[in-house]
Amino acid sequence: MIGYVTLGTEDFDRAVQFYDDLFASIGIERLWKMDTMAAWGPSREEAALCITIPFDGKPASFGNGTMIALKAKNKEQVDVLHAKAIALGGADEGKPGPRGDSGFYGGYFRDLDGNKLNAYISG
Repeated sequence: MIGYVTLGTEDFDRAVQFYDDLFASIGIERLWKMDTMAAWGPSREEAALCITIPFDGKPASFGNGTMIALKAKNKEQVDVLHAKAIALGGADEGKPGPRGDSGFYGGYFRDLDGNKLNAYISG
């Protein structure tokens, strides 16, 4: 159902480098980049994550309660994505681990613009 999600950034080049490095840690490459927007994902036929300088020229901001969930292939990818985000200067919002008893395993972090993401697998 979801084709892509977009996050705003105040520093486009810094954000591109963050997501290039983050997703490279699990073998995902950038799909495309234009002047003020870029996207990453497994292919153009699957859901993607985009970043952009806001079109309206106002400052980018993150939503309170908004979070982007990145579906991982296994626990190791969850761990790798979380660790890489922190190493790149992101903020820890919850170390990788099980949540509840349903088999859900996730790690939570914020990117350099304060956007909240998690990497997860579900049982």
